[in-house]
Amino acid sequence: MRQRYLALLTLFASLPAGALTFQTRMENIAWKVEGDQFECRLIQPIDGFGSGEFVRRAGEQPVFQLRSDSSVLGAGTASLLAAAAPWQPGRADINLGSVRMARTGVLFSSSQGQASRLINGLLDGRSTVVRNYAGEASRPIEVRVLPVSFAKAYSDYLACAGKLLPMNYDQVRQTQVGFPGGGIELDPAARARLDVILDYLKADPTVNHIELNGHSDNSGNRLANRDLSRRRALAVADYLKAHGVPDEQITVRFHGERYPLAKNNSAANRARNRRVNIELDRVAVVEKPVEQAAPAAPAPAPAPASSTAAAPGAKVP
Repeated sequence: MRQRYLALLTLFASLPAGALTFQTRMENIAWKVEGDQFECRLIQPIDGFGSGEFVRRAGEQPVFQLRSDSSVLGAGTASLLAAAAPWQPGRADINLGSVRMARTGVLFSSSQGQASRLINGLLDGRSTVVRNYAGEASRPIEVRVLPVSFAKAYSDYLACAGKLLPMNYDQVRQTQVGFPGGGIELDPAARARLDVILDYLKADPTVNHIELNGHSDNSGNRLANRDLSRRRALAVADYLKAHGVPDEQITVRFHGERYPLAKNNSAANRARNRRVNIELDRVAVVEKPVEQAAPAAPAPAPAPASSTAAAPGAKVP
């Protein structure tokens, strides 16, 4: 460990004069894993700067993000590297290309390929480095995410990722099921796709509206095709309702052969056109105004008193 500290001191001494480096001291590094069914994050806080994070959404591979509330790095471009450890002589840094920087917040999101190479680098003892020569006052700046204790944190992160849903909202909100055989029955592939949608709906109750649009090829007459598209949409609706989706959240439309995906000039194209498009949405629920009870009728006013005053000592009739 003492050799590693000496190597780090040597590295910092080799940076250009006036260079500014942000990183957490090795003894203070504490990776954090956060997440749910929709997203997992593997985070290393960076003292005085912000954090470096591997972010994996459901249905996707991870990306690397750099976050900061400071604008010290400045906008523009920076270099992204998997930097060799100073205590591993003979190894060169791996330049993963440039990234476009924002000023604050999420400064950049890497590609999935870049994130994969950064993860492999950290497992191999390399640091993730963002290097910019056009930061505050044009000073050369580096931000470093160090590999200390990464293997254990990455194992916890993989456990989180194993619980992610198969698809995220952007992927599931517009999809389709096909009817390649030409009938109205749901085949195993269609049921599997609908099961993915059902899993998402159970996890995200904010999605409360489903629109189903049935389609056909042009093999039959228009009326027959329209009826086929209707029955296909209803078959999907029935499957969703049988698995707990309320009827009032489903809208069914059918279009026959009017909107083909491909020209109906081959068996393969006609099979593509026999489908039901599924669109999920979050619709604001309009609450009905509470009916107020009619105000009670005002009590009758008391009868006015007699305006004639009795004389002193007189008898009142």
